[in-house]
Amino acid sequence: MRYFVTIAGSTVEVDLSGPHPLVDGGRVDAELITLPGTETRSLRVGGESHTTVVRPGAKRGQWKVAVNGRFLDAEVLDERTRTIREMTGTAEVATARVIAAPMPGLVVRINVQPGDTVRAGQGLIAVEAMKMENELKAPADGIVSRIEVTVGQTVEKGVTLVILE
Repeated sequence: MRYFVTIAGSTVEVDLSGPHPLVDGGRVDAELITLPGTETRSLRVGGESHTTVVRPGAKRGQWKVAVNGRFLDAEVLDERTRTIREMTGTAEVATARVIAAPMPGLVVRINVQPGDTVRAGQGLIAVEAMKMENELKAPADGIVSRIEVTVGQTVEKGVTLVILE
């Protein structure tokens, strides 16, 4: 079976139909072992082992993957689904929403974490400017993709704080 895996805007073809996995046509020495009763998997690639956690995303074919503690959003489509989407023009376009600092200030609170589902109007992050705390809210429903700042960090106007998908 062939799959098309997209992570961070980059797509690779993964072929699992033979005795060894192929990634973009090249053989990869890899093995994925699921730990029974958990979302945790052990991924061995080229002799190195990586602990991963795999959770379903918001829609079919979307996944939240943590590799060694780093969270990634992935879309995995089988060959048939990808072909149908291309032929019918129903390929979904992911639209990221960027929450940026409206003015220079200090990040005083972060209310969400990557992977959190948020609703429109929900408070995401607070920035203090001119002795006033400004809570920045989600412009629409979504999933927190990345948080680009930390509490205590000084930011300039227009700096990306949170990215929603």
